[in-house]
Amino acid sequence: MITKDSLFIDDSYIIAAGHRLRVRKLIHPNSEGGNPRSTLVFLHEGLGSIEMWHDFPAILAKTTGCDCLIYDRWGHGRSDPLDVKRTLRYVHDEALDSLPEVLDHFHVDGAILIGHSDGGSIALIFAAEYPERVRGMITEAAHVFVEEITLQGIREALEIYNSTDLNQKLARYHGDNTEKIFRAWHETWLQPEFKSWDIQDCLAKIICPILVIQGEDDQYGTAAQVEAISNQVTGQSKVLIIPNCAHIPHKEAKDRVAQEMTEFILGLL
Repeated sequence: MITKDSLFIDDSYIIAAGHRLRVRKLIHPNSEGGNPRSTLVFLHEGLGSIEMWHDFPAILAKTTGCDCLIYDRWGHGRSDPLDVKRTLRYVHDEALDSLPEVLDHFHVDGAILIGHSDGGSIALIFAAEYPERVRGMITEAAHVFVEEITLQGIREALEIYNSTDLNQKLARYHGDNTEKIFRAWHETWLQPEFKSWDIQDCLAKIICPILVIQGEDDQYGTAAQVEAISNQVTGQSKVLIIPNCAHIPHKEAKDRVAQEMTEFILGLL
């Protein structure tokens, strides 16, 4: 365990859903040896990892007094590499098989989920199936159905990957997992069968408060995603559309998003 800016940082590996996953905990000094105010659980995007959150979890830990739990999902970062082809239900598998075991390992209940893109979709499914385990939730650029803008954005990302040094940039975070995780991402979303992917049937079962965030210029989704979530969840919802912002609000509008998330989290506490 190391200390940085008054937070205790603990990196470890656990087994969840049969795979070795890398996990990072940020422990607020006020909760050391006792119970935290709550635990913020960060769920990364489709090409994300622990490090790709940068210092954002630490910022929220300090402004809210909460502990943070961040992990590389199967195939990402330094977790086990993917060794099978992804199915159309890979997001459900993460939400219903892997995430519960991660939370069980660290004895986390009453979590506040913060999910970006794929991570937001995972958070929604988990909150629908385990309402008693979620205190509140924040989604950024979450998908609940497939839009053509999403598929076009992935096609463009594939072209960039094949013609620039994007693979080298991703390798800083994923190492030997880079090629497999990028291929799994674009091949899964671009297969014809995936156009029917839709998780709106779970939304009515979500009873916790939710903050729904999206960039106005998101290249992977439209405001229709936000409307579907906010209009169909049962719990109280707040929508935040950020101008001059694309797919990564916590990076592209960092200060604004940190402030809004902090106010939302403190309201839950």
